[in-house]
Amino acid sequence: MNPTVRLQVQSVDKPLYRGTYHCFQSIVRQESMLGLYKGIGSPMMGLTFINAIVFGVQGNAMRMLAADTPLHQFLAGAAAGLIQCVICCPMELAKTRMQMQGTGQKSPSRKLYKNSLDCLVRIYRKEGIRGINRGMVTTVIRETPGFGVYFLTYDTLTRSLRCEPDDGYIIPKLLLAGGMSGIASWISTYPVDVIKSRLQADGVGGANRYDGIVDCVRQSWRREGWRMFTRGLTSTLLRAFPVNATTFATVTLFLMYMREDECVKDCEALPTLQHSSL
Repeated sequence: MNPTVRLQVQSVDKPLYRGTYHCFQSIVRQESMLGLYKGIGSPMMGLTFINAIVFGVQGNAMRMLAADTPLHQFLAGAAAGLIQCVICCPMELAKTRMQMQGTGQKSPSRKLYKNSLDCLVRIYRKEGIRGINRGMVTTVIRETPGFGVYFLTYDTLTRSLRCEPDDGYIIPKLLLAGGMSGIASWISTYPVDVIKSRLQADGVGGANRYDGIVDCVRQSWRREGWRMFTRGLTSTLLRAFPVNATTFATVTLFLMYMREDECVKDCEALPTLQHSSL
């Protein structure tokens, strides 16, 4: 959804939007419903790989750490968050640039980028590897502890809610735990996300405003105060609950199914093994 980035990077002197609802309403009125999905190509391309990396790394890290403790859940999640930044950063750069393109116009007279892939190609040709990794440091600062909180919260909630395979209410419990984990993760690192979005959007349609992370924080704080760190938070949390509820519930149910299937196969093979040993 488009409102988050627009709210994070809009000028405080001449704001286009008064809040989440007004931003949503303005985008639909000025750019049609399609305006809400600008830049969706980039997440669609990278989301499968990101989820595969995140859950794969987290699972392997937990096996390496052996003991299932809250600290290990946090560390395994943090490791997963760190590694997936390689895909996440360029993906979000393309998404941000696409969302900022043609702001307030239903049919922009001049499009700089045709799509997300074209956006990354053009940035690479102009700025090289460093260009497509713009915002990498802030992405790492956000994702590493963010995913640690993500998996720690989910583990804590599923234990508290007693999510067992034979529980008749396991699906709503998993959805609740997943949704709340997404909210906790975003709240814990959201100020960093605001800075990341501003750095990645910097230079769109004009000269660069910021010299780096520290300069971005300093200028933003001086002009807007502490409220800068919460811009776009409402729309982010509205999106975070259903997305993460669905993701965690789907992955957990799939793993439960696979483990149950393996257990059944092992049990079926047992009589044969016993017979062959006689």
